Amino acid sequence: MRSSVKMFCLVGAFFLGFVPFVLADEFDDTRKIVSEVVKKLEPSLIEFRHDLHMFPELSNRESRTSQKIAEKLLKIGLDEVKTGIASTGIVAVLKGGKPGPTVAFRADMDALPIQETRDMPYKSQNPGVMHACGHDVHTTIGIGVAETLAQIKDQIPGTVKFIFQPAEEGAPDGEAGGAGEMIKQGALDNPRPDAIFGLHVESEGTAGKISLLSGPAMASEDGLKIVIIGKSAHGAKPHNGIDAIVVAANVINALQMIRSRRTDPREAFVLTLGTIHGGARANIIAERVEMVGTIRNLNENIRREAPDLIRQTVEGVCTGLGATCTVEIDPGYPVTYNNPELVDATMPALKRIFGTQGMFRILPHTGAEDFSKYQQIIPGLFFFIGIANPEKKITSAIHTPDFDVDESCIAVNTRAMSLLLIDYLRNHKN
Repeated sequence: MRSSVKMFCLVGAFFLGFVPFVLADEFDDTRKIVSEVVKKLEPSLIEFRHDLHMFPELSNRESRTSQKIAEKLLKIGLDEVKTGIASTGIVAVLKGGKPGPTVAFRADMDALPIQETRDMPYKSQNPGVMHACGHDVHTTIGIGVAETLAQIKDQIPGTVKFIFQPAEEGAPDGEAGGAGEMIKQGALDNPRPDAIFGLHVESEGTAGKISLLSGPAMASEDGLKIVIIGKSAHGAKPHNGIDAIVVAANVINALQMIRSRRTDPREAFVLTLGTIHGGARANIIAERVEMVGTIRNLNENIRREAPDLIRQTVEGVCTGLGATCTVEIDPGYPVTYNNPELVDATMPALKRIFGTQGMFRILPHTGAEDFSKYQQIIPGLFFFIGIANPEKKITSAIHTPDFDVDESCIAVNTRAMSLLLIDYLRNHKN
């Protein structure tokens, strides 16, 4: 009877131009299988996350983390596991039992230089280092998806590439790293994915829910360094010098005018000067001031305009006050931009997995993510997963010493990402 109903729907759909009932049955069948697999895996995944959390490692130093991931992937039985990419990165490939396209999932691995204060059995054992950004959760979900799909490999129409990336938080000074270096060393080659998926924990969302934005999801991030050179003099005779500190004060004020008067007020633009250093002692006019900051945008056009606006402003103030200056802008991460077509293609599956009540609203972040570098090459989708649970007192934001997650998010999002990847492969066979 069920086969007859499917055939009827298929014939009707042929004339109507769509096949929703057949696809719905296929999706539901896969969801049941994936859910059963993930349920069995959940205890081991939580244990894996605890191990990563207890032994966090900084950017480009993720040696133990990388080893643990590689060992797990080999045990799972993926078709390829390549290590040592961009220092400690890993690229693994799972080839499905049926022909089809290639899709990728990326997880970051590095921790932050923060001393953990929350007291729990899996607290960081590495002094001054902590998984305060949830990368241990991202990695664990990546392992969970790999293990889930490996168990239903014969049903997968295509190839899934897993990218475990170091140094998302930025490589140490003088070193290369992160997504850019992974790409240079072939993470997106042989085979080239048609699309890439990634996720990030979000303390504004309740555990078990997700948020997805079409278009800009996270800001670009570029470094800024300004050096102002004046002329030293005795503090009692300021007219004999050019006070670099006073010039700097005028520069700081003028820079804020870019946001309020020189860019479209409907567009995000953040210019923060985080440090300022200058002067030698109280009674000496400062000859030199150095300021370092960050620039954030949600529009690549505004991002391209910003350097000229900043240079014009700084140079104009300095020239007017008799000082000289240098302005250095260090390109960092592009805007994390979710391909709208990929969002539209993915949203039906997400709604079926989570329902309308399982999705929370969030505005674009002015934080930055180097997942954006993959998105400059292939279509990419980056969404946020809720991890908060007020009843368990888990509400702290990322990059704070008492950050933690409600670990129910691991199974929920392992299941969701597994289904999303399968759904993508099935619907992009051509």
